[in-house]
Amino acid sequence: MTEGGISPIPREARRYQSQRAGVVSRMAAAIIDALVVGVITLIGYAAIAGLTFMVSPRTFSFPQASWLLSLTGMLAVAVIYLTVAWAMSGRTYGNLVMGLRVVGRGARPLGALRALARAVACTLLPIGLLWSAVNADKLSLQDLLLRTFVVYDWQPRG
Repeated sequence: MTEGGISPIPREARRYQSQRAGVVSRMAAAIIDALVVGVITLIGYAAIAGLTFMVSPRTFSFPQASWLLSLTGMLAVAVIYLTVAWAMSGRTYGNLVMGLRVVGRGARPLGALRALARAVACTLLPIGLLWSAVNADKLSLQDLLLRTFVVYDWQPRG
């Protein structure tokens, strides 16, 4: 509750606060995050094209990248995005929209190294998220490996 007695948590969501999130909420957050990574990657491509144009406007053509380079760039953007978000606040934009937070034992923040390890694991093995649908504790393979949890958390704290 805040000073005025108004809770930042929606009334309907209060009973789920701090409970482990299921696969549907987590999947929705992952889809939103994939869209964010795509937009960031497109902005990066536009920036490279703009710089190329400024350097040589008369002979400009849009940069052509191989599929391997494009995939590697997107994976790098995803790892950086997830690492920074989870290390700073425990939530990505997708987590924020869905009211989720990634935490370690005792609801502690992950820290930079565990956030990086989780980001790499989630990026390289995204299908591991589906394990949370069959796991009794709603843990993905990444959660089991790194001892993390995804919980419902609508608190506006960092």
